[in-house]
Amino acid sequence: MSINIYVGNLSFDANEGQLKELFETYGAVESAKIIQDQFTGRSRGFGFVEMSDREEGMRAIKELDSKEFKGRSLKVNEARPRKGPGEGRRPGGGGGGGRSRW
Repeated sequence: MSINIYVGNLSFDANEGQLKELFETYGAVESAKIIQDQFTGRSRGFGFVEMSDREEGMRAIKELDSKEFKGRSLKVNEARPRKGPGEGRRPGGGGGGGRSRW
């Protein structure tokens, strides 16, 4: 069973190849993706790594969390599942704390 891993506090100079290489030390990496700003194309400082073996992924999380990589201390943990469109929002939109605008 595979595992999806969140990697935060990435250096803006890091690239996906370097991220994949870092995690390959712990096992087979299916993919490594650094999230970029859609307007500037610049790294947003976090990414995701998918590993094919859950046990290897958990070991990578344990050993890489707080480890320095390219001058920054990484934040590594198991990624939470993505919410679909509209999930996690209040009915009626706006999320105004239940109070009327007027």
